[in-house]
Amino acid sequence: MRGKHLLQLLLAALLLVAGACGGETQDTTTQPETTAAPTSPTTQATTTTAATTTTASPTTTAAEPTTTAAPTTTEAPTTTTTVAPTTSTTEAPAFPVTVAGVVIPERPAAIVSLSPTATEMLFAVGAGDQVIAVDEFSNYPPEAPVTELSGFRPNLEAIAAYGPDLVVMSGNPEEIASGLEALGIPVLIHEAALSLDDAYRQMRQTGAATGHSGAAEQLVASIQDEIAGLVDRYADPGLGLTFYHEISDTFFSATSSTFIGTVYGLFGLENIADAADPDGYGYPQLSAEYILEADPDIIFYGCAIWCGTSADSISERPGWDELQAVRNGYLFEVDDDISSRWGPRLIEFVRLIGQTLQTLSEAG
Repeated sequence: MRGKHLLQLLLAALLLVAGACGGETQDTTTQPETTAAPTSPTTQATTTTAATTTTASPTTTAAEPTTTAAPTTTEAPTTTTTVAPTTSTTEAPAFPVTVAGVVIPERPAAIVSLSPTATEMLFAVGAGDQVIAVDEFSNYPPEAPVTELSGFRPNLEAIAAYGPDLVVMSGNPEEIASGLEALGIPVLIHEAALSLDDAYRQMRQTGAATGHSGAAEQLVASIQDEIAGLVDRYADPGLGLTFYHEISDTFFSATSSTFIGTVYGLFGLENIADAADPDGYGYPQLSAEYILEADPDIIFYGCAIWCGTSADSISERPGWDELQAVRNGYLFEVDDDISSRWGPRLIEFVRLIGQTLQTLSEAG
């Protein structure tokens, strides 16, 4: 009987152990149900492990929006971009605008230019697509709409026939200007520049009259910066070099009081024509004897296109082979148009002089 009692006690103990193990399994499966609630109930019912992994996902995806906050960084370019339109907006100032005393009621869309220099300025400031006709000598830029209009002998009817809302011209043809104004057409007149400041002022006026003030200001600043650099690099360091600038093969020249002479003056060169112009006309006609006596170190000739002048033709003139400039080969062609126009290409004129001085410096 005692052995039978022991066996019953042993069986009861085994049942208690089994019951205890079964209770632990229920606690484990219940716990994931609570955490899995935000996600799919189907996934929860599969396995406890899967449910636990699923709960981590929302944490990961929740972090992503924080990552996509990066666009905050890309907002910087957006800010920069908005600056440009603001600048360009100022390109179209409120018309009417008064420029050099001329009232221009609205942004012109049909401009006639009777000046090669004015034509170059118009295109340089960005008003090229507003230009409908230019005079016969406005040969730059190539896209300029050249016509038979004359800037030297302007014809009122011929100009008016284009229906312009702005005419830009040089000189002072009073009867033409007054006739156009009587027709209600604004006329902007640019006198021949006597200095770089005159040229810059006319560029700015061209920009203001056409709705491109900002571009004109940038153009002027660009030219001024480059000229300053060229002068700083190439200016005559006190060598006292003299020069003769020949406008035509009849020995017309330009003194230091002209736009041409001003450019040479930037580099410290001495103009032999100055002493031949006591009245300050600016463009004296010299004699061959005067030039031979002055004996310039450098000769710049600006009539290669219109007169056919060349270094050889200058050297072959009677007695000119004795000149310092001819003996040393210091004869330099200056483009006829570039040296006679005070538009945006004046920088090419300045570069030529700088490069010439560099050549002379390297030659010793």
